[in-house]
Order: sequence, then structure tokens, then C-alpha cells
Amino acid sequence: MRSVITAMVLTALWAVAVPRAHAQAGAILTSKGASAETPRVGIAHRQVMLGGERIPYTAVVADDIIPTVDGKPGAAVVTITYTRDDVAEPQHRPVMFLFNGGPGASSSPLHMSALGPVLRAPGQARDASAPTYIDNAASPLDAFDLVFIDPVSTGFSRALPGVDPKQWYDGRQDALEVGRVIADWLRVNGREASPRFLAGESYGATRVGLILKYCPDLKFDGVLLISGGEQPIDEAHPDFAGGVASMAAGAYFYNRIERGDRTVEQVVNEARRFARTDYASALAKGKTLTPEERSRVAAKLATFIGLPASLIEAEDLRVSTNTYMFNLLKDQKLRTGLLDVRVTSPLVENAAGAIDDPSLGVVKPGARGTRPPTPEQVGAVGSPTVARYLRELGFPSADPYIGVNFLANVAWKYDPDGNAARHIAARMRGDAAMRLYAVSGFYDLRGGGDGAGFLQAGVPAARMTFDQFAGGHQVYDDDENRRRFAEHLRRFVSGK
Repeated sequence: MRSVITAMVLTALWAVAVPRAHAQAGAILTSKGASAETPRVGIAHRQVMLGGERIPYTAVVADDIIPTVDGKPGAAVVTITYTRDDVAEPQHRPVMFLFNGGPGASSSPLHMSALGPVLRAPGQARDASAPTYIDNAASPLDAFDLVFIDPVSTGFSRALPGVDPKQWYDGRQDALEVGRVIADWLRVNGREASPRFLAGESYGATRVGLILKYCPDLKFDGVLLISGGEQPIDEAHPDFAGGVASMAAGAYFYNRIERGDRTVEQVVNEARRFARTDYASALAKGKTLTPEERSRVAAKLATFIGLPASLIEAEDLRVSTNTYMFNLLKDQKLRTGLLDVRVTSPLVENAAGAIDDPSLGVVKPGARGTRPPTPEQVGAVGSPTVARYLRELGFPSADPYIGVNFLANVAWKYDPDGNAARHIAARMRGDAAMRLYAVSGFYDLRGGGDGAGFLQAGVPAARMTFDQFAGGHQVYDDDENRRRFAEHLRRFVSGK
């Protein structure tokens, strides 16, 4: 079921903090405070130390009232903007627009775990007296401004009273919604002349492609894709070869293969070469593959992914993510995560491999024999820490801040042409200056890639940078990865 797959590719739900507030299944989220006549706004002036320099900035949390499909005031979409103050010509300063995925996920991971001037503080759940957020010494705010966007029914963004938000649970309408918000922000802030960059994570990478397709008047100097966009997920034709590299990284991490003196990067690269050559060739032969060839390929694949060759043969060489997650550490009665294979939980009967992904952080393992809840039963998950922070910036919302909305996920209508790589390639053919930066994590079983899909779609190699981190779906999952990620973005935006 496509909605279940969506649950698996949600962007970085570690950003959803406990305690959590769940909306009832089928509930319609509408704003308690926004109106078309009086959009809300919060403004705060703050400073952050970046690279030994104290950077003054202005934080603005604001409604943008967007229309329904019939042109009437429909929803308040909230943007969270950070602009550096001590800039001589702000109208020419680069600005990056960012959102996460889901499709029902807020921007809180990119905002408060990666690039914003503040970070969610570690250890909150263990120490109620600890600060809820801290300065982000890796934020690239010194180099470019940041605008985080929460689509309808995520974050504080809501349909107006009496308006059904489901009209935006649609690939095309969602892209038009976010594109409208970007255009409004550029116009209202006098930034039409600024170099502008578009960044999306997980399903957000698909959203990037659809914005380029459906909003042709919006021009961008570059796009950034995190853990997605290289190819659409196709349940009917899963890319078994494409998953081998991340499986190899997990097997390396748990010491389930012979490491020798190789680094994880070397193992990943070797696994990828094998997957795209001998393994892909064997899969293509199908029933014409001889028993001897099947045994040889299974034995070689076992040396990369850490599963028994007999199991690989029993699966006809087609190792699904569930087969991998539920068998790699089976002798320890553990299963691995999907979005981050390094995260484990007890292996229980009836595990689904999706909503109960331990690296998703939404569902705790159930009792023996019980089934995990459905996405509809989980509903809309609140993030009180982000809500509290945005209210401290002056935004007057009494609504819960929705970190991820599974109700939107299960109701989503996917665009039939959601291939972000193809849309980006088409835009780059028409714009000789536009550039692409794509990044994935070694340990991500869902959003990993090697960049080949972009090249196959027609993205010019000279204007593409592909990067991999020793991380999961959230490539910025620790201090070093976060620092490196931000530094690479500075170079990308500057064109150096």
C-alpha cells in the first residue's frame, strides 16, 4: 500500500519529541487563530556565534494566506525566516527555501536539527530541567538566509476554519501551494534579485521536482536534494540492486562481514560496483539464470550484506528491506531500522518494517504477537518543543505544532509524474546556470543512492555535485556530519 511506503520514507522523525499529542484518525486540522484578514506574525532579534563571529539576525514567523483551488482564502501557511542583519545589500544576498518530506512532515528536522541558528538540545527527555534548545554553531546563516516552510497540516500551518485541508494533500496542489509561498516571500521581502536555492528532504525532494514542473516562473540558481529525488519509489518494481550499498554499510557497522582494513566507504563503493554489474546482470536474467550462477552470486552478495547465502538463494537473490532488517541481527533477537540501519529494537512477531521502524521513533515495539498501529491510528504527532520555541519568537498560535501528520500521508494523492530527477534535468537544460547538489546517507535503506539516477535522467554532470555521509536518512545526524553538511552548502551556494 503506497501510504505505508510513505510512512517509511518520512523525513527524519527524530524531530518529533516526546511527549507527543496525537490527533484522532479522520480529524480535520484547522487553525484556531489565523484568519484571512489578520495574518499572524512573530518577530525576534537575536545573535549567534558562527565561525568565531557574532552574527546578528532577525527571526520572523509569519502566516501566508493562500487560496483554495477555487480562489477563496484557504489556508495559513507558516514560514520561519532567518535573515542576517549586518548586510549592506540584503536584496542581493542568497536565500534558501527549505522543507522536509513525509509528505505530511514539517520542516522541523532541517530547521532545528540541521541548519537553523538553534538546535533542539540533546537529552531533553531525560532531564526536564535541561534547556530545550541551544545555539547551532554549524548554521550557514553567516553565508545565506534561510526560509523554512511548513505545508498545510504540518507545523502551525492550517486550513482556515470551514476549509477542507485535503485539497492540498495532492502532489500538484502541494507544489503550487509551496511555490506560491516562495513567490509571495520574495515579493513581500523585496528579494526578487537575490540568488535563490530550493532544498527538499525525502518526499521534499519530490516536491522540489514538482515545483520546478508546475511553477515555471519561479527561477532558482540551485536545488538541494537530501535523501531522495534520484528515483521514484515503485513497489511493483523495487530496485534491489540500489539497496545493496546501504545493506553493506549496515553489515559493516555490525561486523557481520569481513572488514579487513577497509573503511565503510570502501565497502560501500565495492558493494555498489558489484550491485550494478554482476548482481544486476543476474537479476536481469531471471529464470534463465543457471543454478551455478545463482549460487555464485548469492555467495558474493552474502560477503557484502551479511546474510546467509542460503537465505539469499531462498529469496531468489531479491533481498527486500524487510528480509534484511529482520534477519541481519536475528541471532540477537533484534531488528534494524529502515531510515537508519544503525538503530535497533527487539525483533517481535508481526513486525511491519514501516510505521514500527525504530529509527522513525514513532511506535514502540508491541507485546509479543501484537500488530503495530496503522498510520491512521498514529494520526498527527505534535512537537511541543518546536511549538514552545516559535512562541518565544512571538508567534501567537495556540495550535499544537505538528511534527508529522500521518493523516495527510494516508490521504495523499501522488502526482503520476513524480520523478524529481527528470524534472530537474529538464529545468537545467533550459537554464545553463542552474546547479544541483544531492546528498544521501550510507545507512539509509530507503533514500540512499549514488547519483547515477540523476545522470541517467539527463542532469549535466558538470553542474551536479553528489555527496554521501556516514549517516542515516538524516545525513546531519551528529555534530561532525552537521558541520560538514553546512560547510558543503556554503560552498554550493557560493559556487566554489
